[in-house]
Amino acid sequence: MRFGRISKAVGVAAAAALALSACAANQGTTDNGSTDSESTGGEVRVVEVNAFSSFNSQTANGNVDVNSKIAYATHSGFNYITDELKVVPQEEFGTYEKVSDDPLTVKYTVNEGVNWSDGEPVDADDLMLMWAVNSGHFNDATLDEEGATVSGTNYFDYAGDTSGLALTDVPEVGDDGRSITMTYSKPYADWEVAFGSMSDGGVNVPAHVVAEKAGLADGDALIKLIQDTPAGDPASPAPANAELKAAADFWNTGFETKSLPSDASLYLSNGPFIVSAIDPENSMTLVRNEDYNWGPEPKVDEITVRYIGEAPAQVQALKNGEVDIIAPQASADTVEQLEAIDGVTINSGNQISYDHLDLNYSGVFEDENVRKAFMKTVPRQAIIDAITKKLNPDAAPLDSEIFLSDQPGYDEAAAANGSADYAEVDIEGAKELLAGATPEVRIMYNKDNPNRVDAYTLIAQSASEAGFKVVDGGLGKSDWGSALGGGTYDASIFGWINSGVGVAGVPQIFKSGAASNYNGFSSPEADGLMDQLILEIDKDKQKDLQIQIDKLIWESGYGIPLFQSPGVDAHSDSIGGIDSYMPNQTGVWWNFWEWEVK
Repeated sequence: MRFGRISKAVGVAAAAALALSACAANQGTTDNGSTDSESTGGEVRVVEVNAFSSFNSQTANGNVDVNSKIAYATHSGFNYITDELKVVPQEEFGTYEKVSDDPLTVKYTVNEGVNWSDGEPVDADDLMLMWAVNSGHFNDATLDEEGATVSGTNYFDYAGDTSGLALTDVPEVGDDGRSITMTYSKPYADWEVAFGSMSDGGVNVPAHVVAEKAGLADGDALIKLIQDTPAGDPASPAPANAELKAAADFWNTGFETKSLPSDASLYLSNGPFIVSAIDPENSMTLVRNEDYNWGPEPKVDEITVRYIGEAPAQVQALKNGEVDIIAPQASADTVEQLEAIDGVTINSGNQISYDHLDLNYSGVFEDENVRKAFMKTVPRQAIIDAITKKLNPDAAPLDSEIFLSDQPGYDEAAAANGSADYAEVDIEGAKELLAGATPEVRIMYNKDNPNRVDAYTLIAQSASEAGFKVVDGGLGKSDWGSALGGGTYDASIFGWINSGVGVAGVPQIFKSGAASNYNGFSSPEADGLMDQLILEIDKDKQKDLQIQIDKLIWESGYGIPLFQSPGVDAHSDSIGGIDSYMPNQTGVWWNFWEWEVK
C-alpha cells in the first residue's frame, strides 16, 4: 500500500503495526459496509488540516492526506480496509480473483453498470492506465546520485512503489473490455492490495479524459498505445514516445487545482459523492453522486469539508456547532478542551504514522559528515516534551525509520541501526564533524501547523549552537506537499501515514529513484534487500529484511525520526456512525457511508 504525506502530528507506539509492515489488530469494531441502511439525508461538516490541491492523489505532488480522503469519498475500487486493518472486497464494484499461484495470476473485472459521472463506463481502459502508472513498465530513465535523470524517460510521476507491478507484463484485456489479467514473474507479498484499492484512491483517474487531453481518440486508443509501446529498458533507452509522454504529462499535472475547474471532466466521480464546490484555502462541498449504486450507500446527502490547521480553532468550531467532526492535533490541552464540551464523543487510539526530519543528499548536505553533524543537534526529547509529553508521559524518541516502537522487530532494529549515536544532543560532536564550517540550512515544513512550528523552532535553536545557519523555509498548508523533492530546501519536517497493510511502503520511500524518495537516499545494498522484501511472504523474514534496511538508512545519515503521537478525533453526538478510532490514513473517513444525522 502507498504511503501518504500528512501535515499533522499523529501516531503512537501501541498495538497497531507500523505503516511499513504487515497488518496487525487495533482496538475498535469492524463495519462491513452494508448497503441496506436507510438514508437519513442532511449534511455532515468535517474538518481537515490541509487544503485540497489535486484530484489525482496518486502523483508525487498530489499525495497529501486531504486529497486522498476526497478521492476515497468520490471513487470506488476493488476493496477497502476496515478500522481493524482487514481487507474487505468491494464486490458491488467488481471482483479480483487469484487465477493461479504459479505463476501468480490475478484477474480484475469491473461490473457492468459501473460508470463515471459523465456516463462513460469504468472499464479496461481505466485499469490499463492504472497498470501503466503503477508498474512503471515504460520507464527507461537512469538517474544520478542526486536523483536527476541523465538518460531516458520516466513517464508517470507515481507516488507509490512500482516494484510489485513491475513484475507483470502488459495485462490481457477480456470480458468485452471490462477486465484485465496480470501475470507476475515472481510471487508478490502485497498482491491483494496492489491494485485498485479504495484506500489508495481506487480507480480514480478516468482514462478517457486522459486520452482526450493527450490528443488520442478515446480510451481504446490509449489501450492500444499501452499494448503497442515496448517496455522501457534503462540499459538501452529509446526516444520518448510522444503520445505516451503526452498522456503521462496530463496524468502528472492535469488534475492539480485549488479551485473547482470549469471543465467538469477534471473531477469525475465513480463513487458515492462528487465535488460540487470549492472555496480555495477554506472549504469544499461534496454532494451525492445520484447515479452511484455499486457500493455502500451513504446515509447523508452532503459533506462539507473545512480546512482548519490549528487544533484550538478546530475545537472552538466544534464547540460553536460550526462543524460536526474534527481530528485535531493530539495534545493534552486539546483533549482537555474536548472533554469540557457537552454533547461530544471523543475517540482516540494509535495512528499508523511518524514524524521525521529528512536531510537532502545534495547541496549543503551532500557531505555525510555535515548530515551527521546536523543529526547530532536535533533535540528529539525537547520536541517530545513540547508536543506530546503532557498527553503521553511515556512518549520517547523514535529510534527506527522502519518500525514503530512496540512492533516486533523495533527493539532489534534500534539496538543495531546506530540510532544510539543520536540519543542525546551532542553539540561538541557536531562541531567536531563540521571542523569549523558554518553551513546554511533551509528547512521546509508546514508553517500553518503548530506542531511543525514547534519542531522547527527547537531544531533551529539547537543547530545554531553548533554553527549551522538555519533558514526558515516554512510554506503554507496547501503548498508544502508540492514542494517536497523540488530542490528548494535542504531539510524537511513532515509525517508519513499508511494503510497498515503490506510492505511496499518501504521501497516507495527508500528505494533509489522512487517518486516518494524526496531527499535522494540511494543504497544499492538497501535496494537489493527491498527487492527481496516485496517478494517475501514470511512475516519473520520480512522483519529481518527490514532490520537490515533500517541499519543502512541510519548509517547513511538519512535524517532523524522524531516521534509518534496519540491520535484523536471528536464528533458531535448529533452525528452517528463513528463508533471507533481508525488508525490508518483514511481516519474518520474510512466508513463515511455510515455517517448519519440523528
